[in-house]
Amino acid sequence: MNESLQTTFTIALIGAGGKMGCRLTDNLVRSPYHLLVCEQSETGLQRLSDRGLHPTPNDEAIQAADYVILAVPDALIGAISSDIVPHMRPGATLILLDPAAAYAGQVLLREDCTYVVTHPCHPALFEEQDSPEARQDMFGGIAAKQDIVLSHHIGSEAPLAEAERICIAMFAPVTTCHRITTEQMALLEPAAAEVVAAAAACLMKEALDEVVKLGVPEAAARSFMLGHIQIPLAIAFNNVNPFSDAAKIAIDYGYEKIFKPDWKQVFTKEALDEVLQRMLHLDR
Repeated sequence: MNESLQTTFTIALIGAGGKMGCRLTDNLVRSPYHLLVCEQSETGLQRLSDRGLHPTPNDEAIQAADYVILAVPDALIGAISSDIVPHMRPGATLILLDPAAAYAGQVLLREDCTYVVTHPCHPALFEEQDSPEARQDMFGGIAAKQDIVLSHHIGSEAPLAEAERICIAMFAPVTTCHRITTEQMALLEPAAAEVVAAAAACLMKEALDEVVKLGVPEAAARSFMLGHIQIPLAIAFNNVNPFSDAAKIAIDYGYEKIFKPDWKQVFTKEALDEVLQRMLHLDR
C-alpha cells in the first residue's frame, strides 16, 4: 500500500483469504485505506502469504477498525456477527456483502454502529469492455467495469459516503453505485437473480444436454444454443427486434409446459422468507 495515500480510516477484512476475500484484498491493498486482513483457515492463510500479507488477529483488527467487512459465507454470518459485533468500536460500520442474513434478521445489531449491505451487479451482458482481459473477467472486480448496489441497513448516515467509497474501491472498476433498500436487494438476489435467472440458466444447460443425448453433436448443440440464448435476451432486454410470430407461439407453449402459472409468487415475502431460511440453513 502507498503510505502517502493512506487515510485515517482503518478497515478490518474478515475472511480476507477466501475466494471473495482475495478479490477484495487485491483491490483494497491498492486503496488509500489502512487494511487489516483477518483469516482463520489454513488455505486462506496460505493465499494471504502468497500475496505477502500477514493476518491480524480478529479481536485486534475489529477493535481498531472504523469499517469491518464480512467476506464470509452467508450461512455463517449470524454466528460470526455475534462474535464480532460486540467488539466493534462505537460508531464503527459493518459492511455485509449480501442481503440474505441482514434481511432475515440474522445479524447481531448494535444501536451505536452502522450497517451497510452491498453487492456487485457483475459485468453486464451487453456492456462494452475496454480490453480482452476485461472481457474475460466475468465476475468483475479485476478488470471489467460493473455497477454495484448499496443499502443503508440501519444506523447513522454519517459513515455512508465513506462506506460507498470503500465499496467502490473493493469492487473496482465500478461505473455506478445504486442506492437501494435491503429488501429491494433481497428481491434482486436471491429472488430475481438466483431463484429465477440462475434456475433458467440451469434449465437451458439441461436443454442442451438433453438434445445431445438425443443425438445432436455436442459442438453443434453448444454453438447453436449459446447463439440462440443471446438473441432472445437481446430482444427481451434491449428491444433490438420483436419476436417473430412463430417464436411467440413457441414461447407461449414453453410457458404452458415448463413454468407454473403462479411462478411470480417467488417475489412475495412468504416465498422470500422460505428461500432465505433454506439458504441460511435456518430450516434445520
